[in-house]
Amino acid sequence: MRLREDAVNIFLKSIEAVHPKNIIPENLSVKDRTIYIQNKSFPIKDRLFIFGSGKASIEMAKAVENILSEHIAGGTVVCNYTQKLKKIKAIEGSHPVPTEKSIKAGGILIEEISKLSEKDFFIYLLSGGSSALIEKPIDPITLEDFRKTTELLLKNSIPIEEINVIRKHISQIKGGRLGKKTKARGIVLVLSDVVGDDLFTIGSAPLYYDRSTYKDAYNILKKYHLLDEIPDSVKQVILNGVEGKIEDTPKRENPKIKHFIIGSNFIALQKAKEIAEKKGYTAYIFTSLLKGEAREIAKSITAIGLEIKKTDNPVKKPVCILFGGETTVTVKGNGKGGRNQELCLSALKEIKETDGIVLLSGGTDGIDGNSDAAGSVISAESFHKAKKLDLNIDLYLENNNSYNFFKKTGDLIFTGKTGTNVMDIIIMIVEK
Repeated sequence: MRLREDAVNIFLKSIEAVHPKNIIPENLSVKDRTIYIQNKSFPIKDRLFIFGSGKASIEMAKAVENILSEHIAGGTVVCNYTQKLKKIKAIEGSHPVPTEKSIKAGGILIEEISKLSEKDFFIYLLSGGSSALIEKPIDPITLEDFRKTTELLLKNSIPIEEINVIRKHISQIKGGRLGKKTKARGIVLVLSDVVGDDLFTIGSAPLYYDRSTYKDAYNILKKYHLLDEIPDSVKQVILNGVEGKIEDTPKRENPKIKHFIIGSNFIALQKAKEIAEKKGYTAYIFTSLLKGEAREIAKSITAIGLEIKKTDNPVKKPVCILFGGETTVTVKGNGKGGRNQELCLSALKEIKETDGIVLLSGGTDGIDGNSDAAGSVISAESFHKAKKLDLNIDLYLENNNSYNFFKKTGDLIFTGKTGTNVMDIIIMIVEK
């Protein structure tokens, strides 16, 4: 029981380390109407506005208001929930698939950022989820066609980097297109939710530039045999782009807009390592670049744990091994769960009745897949409970129904929406 409690505690404290209320004051300050961010300075010549989008945008806005309140003239952030802020308007978009709320939110951001003058300055708060929360499709693509395309890409477990290439080329916002709509200077504070902290990918890069082209978008759809499955309007826009009839996304960084990554999965893992060591564990960060099918990743991680568990293994125990990144799930069933819960359920098949191994996998945003859980934590105790309840792991995996499996065994982790988002954290503790 102690190992399980320790794993959950390490997970929660690592999330806290990358919460905007902690990470923003470490990076942002102001003095004499000059903003300082990571040793760079930006004078405020006229008005200061705050914009943003993503699942952490409201908490980021709160932290920024606490520091810059007297200087803020206004602004808008878009999140997957709403909350009253002091000087910034918060509106709700939709996630993981855009709806009319996302279209409306995207239109508001385009309108407000387009009104800024050359003397104005803005701070844009970007975090994961932004790709769905704000949207404005290129005509004649309808919301329904955009949504069908997004659902199709997600269902086929296409890597997020490739999904974003498609999204950028059917959107008026993504791939730097929002940044082209303003004359003002600005900075973008980024809470990274992608493997490798790639600015081209985070939030589909609304204010950065884009290295992909319409030809790339076409080739991705062709590679996954989706050209004949996407809506006709989407196919036509991409073909028009390939033929040069539609201007491509910006290919150079806007010199007036600078990006700063202030929070990432690796920062959260560093905190997790620190907490684990304080609890008396030998701790290692294996990687923050984890990706691949959740079930296969589970086999690799548990293989490491089972190897360390051997009596002749030289690794000093008890040991806490940390992984970060974001896996994927090929959905074939109609059950409830997410990549973290599926990873744990797959791992349980490998651990079985082996005592002294605890594995936790959770999303730092507090929401895993189509469930209200952040993830789950498993051990031999979980296997014994499942056996007693006559639960068939394979059947639950086949239906992608990990949530209901762990609901019965009592292994789900609930945090609620955390206000931050730096992908997933996996914690494996192994004792003698």
